[in-house]
Amino acid sequence: MKTTINAVKFKADEKLEKFVIDKVSKLDRIIDAATTCEVTLKVDKPESANNKIGEISLALPGQTLFIAKQADTFEQAIAECVDAMKIQIDKYKERYR
Repeated sequence: MKTTINAVKFKADEKLEKFVIDKVSKLDRIIDAATTCEVTLKVDKPESANNKIGEISLALPGQTLFIAKQADTFEQAIAECVDAMKIQIDKYKERYR
């Protein structure tokens, strides 16, 4: 699965990118039909709390799954996205078996 990380209006450091790759690679173990995964990181309002947004778009045959979560840190937002994406993948598997 090809993974792309997009950081909107900032440069993601290597540690954050490695964290995202590690978390998203778990999705590839759950479903091997995924072709691409696009992760978007952005800051909603820099001056407020709970302002980091993580989005994951997972391309599967016949469908694209999308999830977005907002949290205090990018790591927390991506972890929540991965957990929610696992649920969507399970539903996808049930539908297309």
